[in-house]
Amino acid sequence: MLDSIVVSVSGARFADLLEQHRIDFSAGVPCSLIEDLIATLQTHPRVPYVAAVREDVAVGLAAGAWFAGRRAAVLMQNSGLGTSLNALASLSLMYGLPVLLLVTWRGYHGKDAPEHVLMGEISPKLLTLCGIPHRVLSAASIEADLAWAVAEMEQSLQPVALLVPPGVAEQGGAHPQAADAHGRAADAPSTRDDGSKPSQLATALEPRLSRRAALGAAFKPLGREPVVHANGYICRESFSLGDRPQNFYMIGSMGMASAIGLGLALARPHHRAVVFDGDGNLLMNLGILAQVGAGRPANLVHCVFDNGVYGSTGNQASLSHQVRLDRLAVAAGYRTAVAVTAAGEVEGAMHAALKSEGPHFILVKVTREEAEVPRIPFTPAEIRDRFRASVLAG
Repeated sequence: MLDSIVVSVSGARFADLLEQHRIDFSAGVPCSLIEDLIATLQTHPRVPYVAAVREDVAVGLAAGAWFAGRRAAVLMQNSGLGTSLNALASLSLMYGLPVLLLVTWRGYHGKDAPEHVLMGEISPKLLTLCGIPHRVLSAASIEADLAWAVAEMEQSLQPVALLVPPGVAEQGGAHPQAADAHGRAADAPSTRDDGSKPSQLATALEPRLSRRAALGAAFKPLGREPVVHANGYICRESFSLGDRPQNFYMIGSMGMASAIGLGLALARPHHRAVVFDGDGNLLMNLGILAQVGAGRPANLVHCVFDNGVYGSTGNQASLSHQVRLDRLAVAAGYRTAVAVTAAGEVEGAMHAALKSEGPHFILVKVTREEAEVPRIPFTPAEIRDRFRASVLAG
């Protein structure tokens, strides 16, 4: 009954409370139930908001930000729980990555449009099933609810959710012009800061290198730069070439390597972040190209090893046979995009990318050859802890 006489929390007040609880990074997909909060965060100087293309991408961004020492919140409608379940299960929960989930509760008490009713009924059950601690946020107890959630996620090293029913947060308020991850207006011209043009791209690529050989060439110019590895043989072959604490090996969460790398880059704008991706992984999350192109993180190097097949599941063909991924990167707004097929070209492209302003996209066309290599011997927690320690030490 108390909630019925408590005024909804304004976006400014909500953002202030997040800042008081040391939330200093946020990402999400919009919902009208928290539109005033999102409008506030879009221009907030200390709790930057990244507009994600999907809810699971927001989870990946938050993971990358946490590795960089940030405390992150992910904002989503409860329909996004369905979209983000795999990322939550095989990334945040498996590795033990704390994040505050602010989940709006559409379909609350069955009172909503038809498409929200079922998800409204099962949202608390989904969180319980996943083992994610959660509470229903109240305007009367928002400070206590946030304090509990932040303490819980830090102590347990896992996601914690606050379900936000209708009426808790203000829905109106000022709506500034939509901005990208760096605060630029969304309709600003997409010209390059230095007037440069993407490199000219050949029409056909003939693979000459195995992926393992290409990985070896890509590693040569690297120093202490952190590298987020897409799941599958990319991790295993990279590990066989020489393990390093700066390698984050993904065991699951296919498609999320680029999102984690982007979150890491945005949270550490003065340090390089490198992603070793695969064609199948990138095709599963093509929206990340637009996310990178809009945000233009100058410190991101996105390297895709394209063998044209899903190697871990039996070499089924991927769409990269028909679609040039480097051209998609150019169209999305990467500062440079190059396609390479020889070891010297791979090494040269990586060296150039590490020494110049990005974001850079390197497409490495490789053969289907797979080396006989062992699985990663570390536990998810060991991978998490040594990688974060190396990032924070850098």
